[in-house]
Amino acid sequence: MDALAVVLENPGQLALWRLPLAKISDGDIAVDVEWTAISTGTERLLFEGRMPAFPGMGYPLVPGYEAVGRVTSCDADSGFRKGERVFVPGAAGCFGEVRSLFGAAASHLVVPAKRVIACDEALGEQGALLALAATAYHALRGGAKPDCIVGHGVLGRLLARLTIALDGAPPVVWERDADRARGAVGYEVIDPAANTRRDYRVICDVSGDASLLDHLIAHVAPGGEIVLAGFYSAPLSFVFPPAFMREARIRIAAEWRHEDLVAVRDLVDSGKLSLDGLISHRADVTTASEAYRIAFDDPSCLKMALDWRACA
Repeated sequence: MDALAVVLENPGQLALWRLPLAKISDGDIAVDVEWTAISTGTERLLFEGRMPAFPGMGYPLVPGYEAVGRVTSCDADSGFRKGERVFVPGAAGCFGEVRSLFGAAASHLVVPAKRVIACDEALGEQGALLALAATAYHALRGGAKPDCIVGHGVLGRLLARLTIALDGAPPVVWERDADRARGAVGYEVIDPAANTRRDYRVICDVSGDASLLDHLIAHVAPGGEIVLAGFYSAPLSFVFPPAFMREARIRIAAEWRHEDLVAVRDLVDSGKLSLDGLISHRADVTTASEAYRIAFDDPSCLKMALDWRACA
């Protein structure tokens, strides 16, 4: 069995390859992918060659960790059934010699069943957003809920929605881009230049901008916390005296865990968390090169979803 896959051949070079797929072993399931989403954080760093060294890094590689599809083969004790819709957060190691970090951007996947979760039929393409929702949920697990969020992309919107869904007060979101500032549901979005507060208890930054730390410290309350929930390819540093005077705390939100994924799936199923309005663009996988360009370079693109259903 083989699969059509997005392959980053080298930094700046993307193509579709037909790749042999690993055989199913005990504990694995096979999935026909319906939709994948493009990450403008992780995948952009991979595409531009700016991703810091990780185990499994190298080119050519299959990217992607946001896939939704249907089970085509599974063991009786896997916990899944044939035809069930599932979310797959990557399938590293399923394409032999071609590296797969994280390996979900393909038409067919073989993946350990323990990494996969079932998702509601009604979600459709929105199921691909569960990884980002889990990322936001994990950032909230470590302490008090944010009263300020920096960045109104998909991750910032999910953080704001989850804060409210988990009974927190509606946060203020900072966003410079006027188009991106639109679409708030139950919370306020402001240009950071208009902000006058310097008493935020928790500021959660999802911008990925390593140069912002001193500015954020200037707006946190004494004893307050700054949560770094984006991914930063440049070194982070800050001027010590202002942070010292505020006795500021800096926390890094690591990668989500499987229990975070289950938690946000359940919040979506219960109706407490909506994924509506977050996928702004869609494209057939045959136009993947153009779709990735739009996802990375078009500021109107919140989230691009690739349609793999014709490849099933």
